[in-house]
Amino acid sequence: MTETYMDEAQRTERVATVVERLRRGMDTAVLSFPLTAFDADGRLAPDAYRAYVRGQVAARPGALFPCCGTGEFFSLSEPEYETCVAIAVEEADGALPVVAGAGYGWAQAARFAAHAERAGADALLLMPPYLTEAPQHGIVEHVRRVAASTDLPIIVYQRAQVRIAASSVPDLAAIPNVIGLKDGHCDLDRLQRVRLVAPPEWLFFNGAATAEMQARAYRAIGVPAYSSAVHAFAPEISQTFFAALRADDRTRVEELLREFYLPFVELRDRGTGYAVSLVKAAARLRGIDVGPVRAPLADPEPAHLEALDALLDRGLDLVGATR
Repeated sequence: MTETYMDEAQRTERVATVVERLRRGMDTAVLSFPLTAFDADGRLAPDAYRAYVRGQVAARPGALFPCCGTGEFFSLSEPEYETCVAIAVEEADGALPVVAGAGYGWAQAARFAAHAERAGADALLLMPPYLTEAPQHGIVEHVRRVAASTDLPIIVYQRAQVRIAASSVPDLAAIPNVIGLKDGHCDLDRLQRVRLVAPPEWLFFNGAATAEMQARAYRAIGVPAYSSAVHAFAPEISQTFFAALRADDRTRVEELLREFYLPFVELRDRGTGYAVSLVKAAARLRGIDVGPVRAPLADPEPAHLEALDALLDRGLDLVGATR
């Protein structure tokens, strides 16, 4: 296990600073999970990625989460990963916190953590271990080992086979650089139990595939922050929804859910892997140079692209934006 470079006081100060920056961001805007740009042959396209991330930063999200699920973390080599994180850090230029994805087994996640730290990331989003079913104490030990390898603060992502029990929270909270939880299960009873026993400074946010659909329910249990896949291709729609939700403008929220988000979710559910490939296709329809998805994902079927094109026009029209 790699020894960390900060002493306890320095780490505590760093964690507190990152938590405060992220809390401010989550209070004021949605969280951006950038796509990763590839060329027609599937190679990383750094210049296109930089231009795209610059656009995401200009839209003023609460934070940037490069190289996560939407960014096809699972298909990136370690050098590609570090390049993307470094570009995100450079483009954010201190204006936004940058939280890089990391995952697989703890030894691999530790390597990605080292790349993220070298690239200047502020924190990590620790994604579920690859396929593995594990008991609660095993999940805690996985997090503990990754955390011991880095000085970066860590947000744990519960999704798929990883479900954090309330009984595990004290052990996770005892890890100095664990700062919160992203939830992808939408089990609000279980999440509420976890939140109520967690340290008050912990960060929680809604990480459902199209989080706006569940945003009101999460808000009702004290978790108003969320990531937005729609922000990856239409920040105008995403931000309009966020503002309406925050203002408790129920008419506007219902309109956007009914006229855009619900049809988008139904279209997303028509294809495997569409939680990423449909988002990337929508960005291309707006003229954003992000290229295709990498295998094993595949671009949407022509009929679905046609439906997406019409839906994108509808969504932009609802918020007074254009292509």
